[in-house]
Amino acid sequence: MIETFTSNTGIILSCAVLGLLVGSFLNVVIHRLPIMLENEFKLECQALTGDENQEPPPPAKYNLVVPRSACPHCQHQITALENIPVLSWIMLGGKCSQCKAPISLRYPFIEALTSLISAGMAAHFGYGMPLLGALLLSWALLSLIMIDADTYLLPDYITLPLVWLGLLFNSQQTFTTLPMAVYGAMAGYLSLWSIYWLFKLITGKEGMGYGDFKLLAALGAWLGITALPAIVLLASFSGAIIGIAMIAGAKHGWNKPMPFGPYLGIAGLLALVWGSKISSALYGI
Repeated sequence: MIETFTSNTGIILSCAVLGLLVGSFLNVVIHRLPIMLENEFKLECQALTGDENQEPPPPAKYNLVVPRSACPHCQHQITALENIPVLSWIMLGGKCSQCKAPISLRYPFIEALTSLISAGMAAHFGYGMPLLGALLLSWALLSLIMIDADTYLLPDYITLPLVWLGLLFNSQQTFTTLPMAVYGAMAGYLSLWSIYWLFKLITGKEGMGYGDFKLLAALGAWLGITALPAIVLLASFSGAIIGIAMIAGAKHGWNKPMPFGPYLGIAGLLALVWGSKISSALYGI
């Protein structure tokens, strides 16, 4: 029993530390990936129109690796000691070491949250393939939640590989059977796709983006078709509650669009851990 406890504690602590490191990388993904997509869009527009007077895109050498992270105010390059997750922010007092401009609390928050979620997945799943899958899914969902909240984008660079990765894991019945995963991916995409077109035919407006279809398809591929009703219900309920709260607080207007991806991502995380209990309560079985 002592050996088992020690082993589980070691896995949880290891995943917590790993989560800190991954969270630091997720901060880069959340910030840079939308900029990379914008750069690609500008290049494509320039190539299609042939208009050399268009605003030139930033230098091509801009991706998740280069250039090195720097202060947006004074361009001071972040050193290794200044890039230790959470700890560096605390030691620097939340300010740039050179110009003393404030560093957003969001960076250590994402790092700490990723660590907490990773440790929670380790405590829930224990050592094995389900833990590996849960970590990869939760990290991807956290990235998508933040990117969509910031930019109203759910990049194909994350959502599409997530679909195939879910099917790959479930080829070994990691979270559900492969047929249920395939049905889940199809139903996830087609359900929101149908709602999108029905809403557009009735109102003439677009109610959601195609990224939402792909994200729900990915969740279906990971968790199976039976998890989809609970995910949609949780996402809709949380979206309604938060949306009403934001409108009541005068932080959001009725006519301003709200991203649905963050709520799908949160619902997916909840279903990943408590999916069976949620489904049992929903279906009464």
